[in-house]
Amino acid sequence: MAGIPGLLFLLLFLLLCAVGPVSPSSAPWKPTWPAYRLPVVLPQSTLNLAKPDFGAEAKLEVSSPCGPQCHKGTPLPTYEEAKQYLSYETLYANGSRTETQVGIYILSSSMSGARHRDSGSAGKSRKKRQIYGYDSRFSIFGKDFLLNYPFSTSVKLSTGCTGTLVAEKHVLTAAHCIHDGKTYVKGTQKLRVGFLKPKFKDGGRGANNSSSAIPEKMKFQWIRVKRTHVPKGWIKGNANDIGMDYDYALLELKKPHKRKFMKIGVSPPAKHLPGGRIHFSGYDNDRPGNLVYRFCDVKDETYDLLYQQCDAQPGASGSGVYVRMWKRQQQKWERKIIGIFSGHQWVDMNGSPQDFNVAVRITPLKYAQICYWIKGNYLDCREG
Repeated sequence: MAGIPGLLFLLLFLLLCAVGPVSPSSAPWKPTWPAYRLPVVLPQSTLNLAKPDFGAEAKLEVSSPCGPQCHKGTPLPTYEEAKQYLSYETLYANGSRTETQVGIYILSSSMSGARHRDSGSAGKSRKKRQIYGYDSRFSIFGKDFLLNYPFSTSVKLSTGCTGTLVAEKHVLTAAHCIHDGKTYVKGTQKLRVGFLKPKFKDGGRGANNSSSAIPEKMKFQWIRVKRTHVPKGWIKGNANDIGMDYDYALLELKKPHKRKFMKIGVSPPAKHLPGGRIHFSGYDNDRPGNLVYRFCDVKDETYDLLYQQCDAQPGASGSGVYVRMWKRQQQKWERKIIGIFSGHQWVDMNGSPQDFNVAVRITPLKYAQICYWIKGNYLDCREG
């Protein structure tokens, strides 16, 4: 393996964008997971950093005024910039912190690209409304639903956000749930992940409530986080710069959670999504203790972001955005996380302000990075 010179990296990326994903032909009524040419993102060096002060206030939402056209019209990153944005910071439970520089490589002459654009200047202040017309969210009740896949993959962070189980000990969430772009939020050093479970054991008081008109009482069982990874693209940026492209983080738990998890996947173009829709479940703060499910159409997209008007409230940030498509190799349907719900944006559409909810797409480079964080071996990250 060898590093890609900056000009070659850019040229190959432009070629990749022109060609698109490598996808087998499939019947139009059976949307199929495409096969992508994936890069390799590997650690190169690690430095010890001073302990953070954990002084930031937890924010359950992040906003940016730069819309799709603003994002689409900005330049691609150089190879060195891509390496900088994908380098990452690791926070450990004892408060220690490291920074890891990465290299980006290609194998067998195949590669995937990075996309970056500046987000422009600050704009309108965030309104609290994230409901578009009739509220189309569904609260999920009863252990028969809450404790079964895919709803069982949604977990709650002690900082107030949502996360998704993506491996035996790993949770994917939004970076702003633990880091404000400058420092870690209060409570991150003792970060915990909450799993919904019945308040009463089988056969105990209230055990039959799931079959009655009264929803069964649920409670959270908490597991401490061992370490977190946050990309430097988020830490060096902010919501009004490039940061929103990198609003994702991975949490490693101190012990396995023993639940079925949802795999991550590279985000297909919106036109290839089943019905053009996405789905996600989260712990919206206007419905305390409830898991809230929703789905909606994707309205627009850039290389790094999906724009949609799924009804949501603060607290849903960090939810895994997923779709269900046909897995040709295994001849089965499979759900995969293709993005992370980030928050809200005001967008200037031809002089008229319009608001969207935004999800960060899992691009080939982000997939390679997150997969390596989970598995620790790039050979296990060759299929997205």
